[in-house]
Amino acid sequence: MPQLRIALAQVNTCVGDVAGNSSMVLEWTRRAVQDGAHVVAFPEMTLSGYPIEDLTQRKSFAAANRDALENLARELQSGGCGDALVVVGHLGHDDEGPRNSASMLYGGEIVATYNKHHLPNYGVFDEARNFAPGFDLPIVKLHGIDVGIVICEDIWQNGGPVTALGEVGVDMVVCINASPYERSKDDQRVPLLARRATEAGAPLAYVNLVGAQDELVFDGDSLITDAEGQVLARAPQFAEHLLISDLELTAGGHTSTTVPAEPGPMRMPAFDVRRIVLQPDLVPSYEPRPLPPPAEPLSDEAEVWGALVTGLRDYVHKNGARTVTFGFSGGIDSAVSAALAVDALGPDSVYGVSMPSVYSSEHSRSDAAELARRLGCHYETHPVAELVEGYVRQLELTGLAEENVQARVRGVLLMALSNQHGHLVLATGNKTELAVGYSTIYGDAVGAFAPIKDVPKTLVWKLARWRNAAAEKRGEVPPIPENSISKVPSAELRPDQTDQDSLPDYDVLDVVLDGYVEGGKSYQDLVSDGFDAELVERVLRMVDRAEFKRRQYPPGTKITFKAFGRDRRLPITNRWREVAP
Repeated sequence: MPQLRIALAQVNTCVGDVAGNSSMVLEWTRRAVQDGAHVVAFPEMTLSGYPIEDLTQRKSFAAANRDALENLARELQSGGCGDALVVVGHLGHDDEGPRNSASMLYGGEIVATYNKHHLPNYGVFDEARNFAPGFDLPIVKLHGIDVGIVICEDIWQNGGPVTALGEVGVDMVVCINASPYERSKDDQRVPLLARRATEAGAPLAYVNLVGAQDELVFDGDSLITDAEGQVLARAPQFAEHLLISDLELTAGGHTSTTVPAEPGPMRMPAFDVRRIVLQPDLVPSYEPRPLPPPAEPLSDEAEVWGALVTGLRDYVHKNGARTVTFGFSGGIDSAVSAALAVDALGPDSVYGVSMPSVYSSEHSRSDAAELARRLGCHYETHPVAELVEGYVRQLELTGLAEENVQARVRGVLLMALSNQHGHLVLATGNKTELAVGYSTIYGDAVGAFAPIKDVPKTLVWKLARWRNAAAEKRGEVPPIPENSISKVPSAELRPDQTDQDSLPDYDVLDVVLDGYVEGGKSYQDLVSDGFDAELVERVLRMVDRAEFKRRQYPPGTKITFKAFGRDRRLPITNRWREVAP
């Protein structure tokens, strides 16, 4: 039976670093070829990084991609990798504009390029994408095996390119991807890949990007299925990895080059297929390697934690920073942010700052100090009472104005330390607070990045308990003090304040917000679900009125379907309300 050894290079690229990304392709291909790989596949948009947003409009950037691609083909040949088929994603450009492209490199040349007619520029996938007629799909014959190439969204399109490959006949499908992470996405992705493999009637090799770019995180989780959709091999999540597998395939002797369009609303457009013969002779029979055991899927909390760590680490490192600073308040949000920062960057790169005011409790001060001790990070205390008093006395501030000036003095202090020492400031607010506007602009909202911006408050608590339990299993000291988890949350901006003075109970609030923000439910829908009408009205008013605050909040790692600032963006000047004004 025909054999082929395939390597899926699950790599972490950087947007705009065409030279660095190209060197990465060369290095990983050498590793794969040394292990005997015949095919080496890299993720979508590997040379350019992804997503590139308005860099798509820079013809100079597209030209740099093309130059790097041509040079890479020559370097692979001179480096002894010319006999391997290398599939690389990159930015293409033609007379009609930018293209999401995949090129096949072999023998020192670009032997084929697949130019998609659509370059996605958004955070999540939408299945309702139309394909232009006349798609030119490449199928490359290597060692007697017909290998079809598709790009990311192709597998999300019913009746799309993968179905077309099945119609004309293919022996293996390689799909290159930059598929952003969301909670529970594998519940859709793995069954989808299984369906597409059965439609193609061939094994499917899915290689996905890993790492983070601004708000988006890519979890890797590359895998290979057989023709029946059973998972044969799987790479770990949130880690660079070279997944190498030997496949026993069927060489079908396919010759068809056209797929006619199908009638109906879900019609598949007409596809033209290029069949390119590189090496018609089969590989001499060899003893295949045992398939590596598929990586075990992570639990929900472990998966989210991995995404948040990856998002923070790559944002800091890819933007040239080395250290971060933020307020250690003794509360749950700053404690979880601190544990994430230490896991992402190491304790020596984290600078915690305690900024007690006259309203700060003794337990908040001691909990902050204990957090720093457990994490082993830097820690210093800068009381703000005298600074706040200067504002309050001169401006005669009272009530909310006095409360907010405390947060703003802390923000100024953190930014001053950032300017002085080069730290990147983190904002530690969570998604629940952001949704209802429970934050102070130019106060606790200052910073360059917000690691838990897309994490609801109730999930923050779950993550804290999970992280402590994971430490205990490893025989380590739990990083988050129990008191930070169990105590009643408070901003401590006035005597005896608690969050529930201003907000509904978080267990109820997060469910209502999930329905309204994630689920798109209306006021009436939520009332019909059994929630108190007055509570629903109150929550929806807070959400609708807080858009101006969300627009000014730092970017943060996206883990949900509707992340503020990226997926959910409403007009600031907007008189529409879900409930009567």
